[in-house]
Amino acid sequence: MSLVWTLIAGFLYAEIAVVLLLVLPVASPYKWNRFFKSKFLAMLARQAHLYFFLIMGVLVLFLLDAIREMRKYSHHDHSSDVHLNVEMQHSMRLFRAQRNFYISGFAIFLVLVIRRLVTLISTQAGLLAQSEASMKQAASASAAAKSLMAEKSTEKAKEATEDETLGEITKLKDRIHEL
Repeated sequence: MSLVWTLIAGFLYAEIAVVLLLVLPVASPYKWNRFFKSKFLAMLARQAHLYFFLIMGVLVLFLLDAIREMRKYSHHDHSSDVHLNVEMQHSMRLFRAQRNFYISGFAIFLVLVIRRLVTLISTQAGLLAQSEASMKQAASASAAAKSLMAEKSTEKAKEATEDETLGEITKLKDRIHEL
């Protein structure tokens, strides 16, 4: 494998490790969001779209090169007068071209997957924070409603006792007038 394809394969292996880190429950979405919002990544995020398109462009370029190599070696005349050594060498080149095609194709695919995973994890962290804030707000609103209901019931009890007292006062006044 040439140096370029070794680097692309290393990049693919690094992408696989990043995807596994993002998918496995290693850290909570809050921690991932805090990591994504860190100063270092914020500095990188300013040019992230440039890096993304640069990496995608290079990977697409190598994918097209692998496709060209596959097409070049897929049309081979298997005549009977060709030596076995030549045929084996041709099959080896076709195999390498196919291997390079799969390496670059999966690298492109994982770049897109990583980008989507990062946005989904950040969105999930935001939604969890919003949900937690809504639950706290609902709990405080529920507590306020309960205190208002308790206050209203005590007012009704006071009104009921006041009505009873007024009723007793009127009865007593009527008795006084009768005497």
